[in-house]
Amino acid sequence: MATFSPSAAASFAPGADVISHAVFNTMCNTDATLERFAWLGDGLAAAIWQRETVEAETVYTQPGHHTFSCYLGGGYRTERNGTPGLYGGPNRLCTLPDWHESSWMVRGNLRLLHVYFMPEHFTSRAVLELDREPRELTLADRTYFEHPRLLALCEQLVATPWQGADALLRVNEVTHAALSELLQSQAMTDPGARLRGGLSPAVRRRLADYIDANLARPITLGELAHIACLSEFHLARMFRVSFGMPPSAWVAQRRLDRARALLKETSMPLQQVADLCGYADLSHFSHRFKAAVGAPPGKYRLALA
Repeated sequence: MATFSPSAAASFAPGADVISHAVFNTMCNTDATLERFAWLGDGLAAAIWQRETVEAETVYTQPGHHTFSCYLGGGYRTERNGTPGLYGGPNRLCTLPDWHESSWMVRGNLRLLHVYFMPEHFTSRAVLELDREPRELTLADRTYFEHPRLLALCEQLVATPWQGADALLRVNEVTHAALSELLQSQAMTDPGARLRGGLSPAVRRRLADYIDANLARPITLGELAHIACLSEFHLARMFRVSFGMPPSAWVAQRRLDRARALLKETSMPLQQVADLCGYADLSHFSHRFKAAVGAPPGKYRLALA
């Protein structure tokens, strides 16, 4: 059975010279065959692997990124060491957080989907969807569980082509939906989190609400500092601690989030979308949106129609 190296897989994604995901590289050094690979945008990547082996051990050691996997076929005699009697199989799911260590005994045929993403992908979701600070949370380490909603999203990922700009936009949206579901159902308090400093939950919520209510106009650091009753210097530091990014980056991300929602959910003209999201003009909006998403606003709307 042929194997793929990271450099070979890079040919699936023009411009990607190195695939730095440790779990991906570990799989490359086994007898696994890489069936499909794609960079999905926003730093997300996905792969479908096939393996056929009598018996082989695979070890992951603190990969530094999260991995979500779904068994697509086989795996009936594959087990994680330390969980005797618990075997894989079609539709079984696993979450492997960035800090985890595990060894797996693989036997027989196996086909599975991997989605690779960084802890930072939970950053804005933690604040917006769970009202928690990003530093509090991590992905749980779970082996062979079932979750109908996550399984349905995996099936969409597998059924959708991964080639072509329009297809990648659709896959990106499905993957983001899967990340939200993972945060809602598979996140846990990070036992190693340091929770010194930061903003109080009430101030964090007040700032987040204020920003969302004022995206259509310029928002200054001074305004945010006044709302938090802090100096601009201390607000900038504490904001980054509690939101996982600087105020300017958070505002820019929320503008993009609103633009994506308006493009998907409404038919309003692009100029109106730009105005409601606080962009200086339509050209500025198109440039920023394409840089972040990989496609201009109009093409994004058509791809998801």
